[in-house]
Amino acid sequence: MNTRILVLGGARSGKSSHAEAIAATAGEVDYLATSENRPDDPEWQARIALHRARRPRGWATIETINVAAELVRDTDRMLLVDCLTVWLTRQMDAAGVWTAEPDCDEILRTAVDGLVKAIGACRRPVIMVSNEVGQGIVPLDAGTRRFRDEMGILNAKVAAAVNRVDFCIAGIPQRLK
Repeated sequence: MNTRILVLGGARSGKSSHAEAIAATAGEVDYLATSENRPDDPEWQARIALHRARRPRGWATIETINVAAELVRDTDRMLLVDCLTVWLTRQMDAAGVWTAEPDCDEILRTAVDGLVKAIGACRRPVIMVSNEVGQGIVPLDAGTRRFRDEMGILNAKVAAAVNRVDFCIAGIPQRLK
C-alpha cells in the first residue's frame, strides 16, 4: 500500500515540521502550498517565509488549490500538502458558504468528496497537514461554527482514506492510526 499520511494538530503544534521531517526521508518531494499570497498581511507573509526557510532547496514548490490533480499525477515523488485547512477555507470561499449562496453546500460537498476520491486513487506517497480545530469551545458565531464542523468532517474523511494518522501537540507527534 502506498504511503498516505495525515498529520493533524493545532496552531504552532509542530505538525508542519513533523510532516517535513517525514517527507525529507523520501528523496524527491513536491511541496504543495494551498495558501494564496496575501501581500497586505504581514503576519501571513511571515508564516509563509518561515515555511519556505525550513524547506530543503531541492524540493519543488507547487502553489495551487487543485490538490486532487496533484494527488493523481503519475509520479513517484513524495507529495507534501500543507495544508488542508487553508484548502477548505478557500473551497468555502469559492462555494459562497459565508454568504449562503445557492447550492453552496452541494458545491462544497463535491469538492471534499473529490479530494477524498483523489486520495483513494493516489499512487504516489503523500503526506497531508491539517489543523484540528474541534477541541476548543463552541464558537459564538455561525460562520466559525460552520468552519469548525466542516473541518472536522474533512479530517474524518481524510483519516479514513489514509493508512497513517499522526497528531502533534506541543511539538510531540503521536501516532493515532
